[in-house]
This record gives sequence, structure tokens and C-alpha cells, in this order.
Amino acid sequence: MTRILLEVCIDDPEGLLAARAGGADRLELCAALAFGGLTPSPALVAEAARTGTPALAMIRPRAGDFVWTPAEVAAMESEIALLRAAGAPGVVIGASLPDGRLDGATLARLLRAAEGLDVTLHRAVDLAPDPEAAVELAASLGIRRILSSGGAARAADGVARLERMMRAGAGRVTIMPGAGVSPQTLPALTGLPLREVHASCSVPLPPPAALVADLGFQPPGARRTDAGRVAAMRAALDALA
Repeated sequence: MTRILLEVCIDDPEGLLAARAGGADRLELCAALAFGGLTPSPALVAEAARTGTPALAMIRPRAGDFVWTPAEVAAMESEIALLRAAGAPGVVIGASLPDGRLDGATLARLLRAAEGLDVTLHRAVDLAPDPEAAVELAASLGIRRILSSGGAARAADGVARLERMMRAGAGRVTIMPGAGVSPQTLPALTGLPLREVHASCSVPLPPPAALVADLGFQPPGARRTDAGRVAAMRAALDALA
């Protein structure tokens, strides 16, 4: 088996260091991973660019669904321009219609803003009622990578849908499983033709001081990227080769 690329999502400078130390091949740069990842700061993007580690920046101006208002689409276009200028070689985008189908018109607009950048379609695709149709639309727009859990909370539980997506995109679109991927859940995915895998490789933050918690400065369940977890994930993938 060809070496499987490991992408690690991070949301702060320490996470950037940990992911690199553990052997991540590529980074997904975010803010607020506790909310699924929002647009990162230009400073984090610039720091990733300085290290030379390939890194794609999330473009998501708020938590929640992916049905964007005109103002939000305009903001995302501006974010793409700002993060391109900060050194991002690629971005992670997504847009949905109210019924869960991909919003082709909004995606096309964001892709125009991201012309020349590497682009991943994010887990907005997991809301789509017809995964094959979603892959076809993405391919028709020129998207070559899709991050998906297979429509499940964990990719290990979405294998059947991931397999359908991989068949639909074969030779055109790389389907990158992500969500709850770890050395422990990886065996559920090994029947798939894996080329890239997305993981957080994180551990829980220590409990905050009482006043920090009382004032809401650290959300429940907050986590941080761990170099040891990254290295373990890299080793588990290498063992498949």
C-alpha cells in the first residue's frame, strides 16, 4: 500500500508545534476546534507558512450549519484573500442548501476567490442526502479532495457511505476520512482505498481553575493537539503500508 498522508487539524500555535513534532504531513488550520473549526487568524497561517509544513486554512465564519447568508459569503471571500496573503497554500470550504444538498453556486463563488489555491471540501458534504450526487457536483466544480465522516459522528461508523463516495469519485476526487480517527478506530477503515486521513490527535485539557470555568473562558471538553498522539497515528498508518 502507498504511504497514507496524515492531515492533523490544529487551532493554536502549540498545536502547530505538536503536529509537526509528531510527524503530520499536512495541517488543517482552524480556530475553535471545540466548535468544529472556524477561520483561523492570519498570524497562525503565517506561522505555519514560516515552518514550511503544508497547511490548509478553514474558511468558516461561524459555528452551526453551512447555509450562508450573502454577508457571510462576502466575509468568506475576504477571509480567503487575507489568508492567501498570510501564506496559506490552500483553504477548506463548504456550503449547503437548506435541504442539505451542496450549494453549487456558493461553492463556485468561493472557488473563484480561491483560484490557484489547494481546496478541500469540508464536512458540509456529510449533510447531503445523496453522497454520490455531492461527489459529482464537487468534481464538476474542480474540487479534488473531500473531507467526510461518511455522514456519521465517527468515520469508523460511516464506512458504507465513505465507500460509496470513493467509488463515485474514483480517479477524480480523493475522499479523506475524518472524525474520531485514531489508531483504535483505524481498523474499521482499512478496507477502504485510503490515500489521506484526517485526525485531531488530541487529548483533553486539564481542568481549568474554578474562576476560569465559572466565567466560561474554557469550554467543557476542550482539547489540545498532542505530539505523542500524532506520532501514534503516523505509526498506525505506516503499519498499513
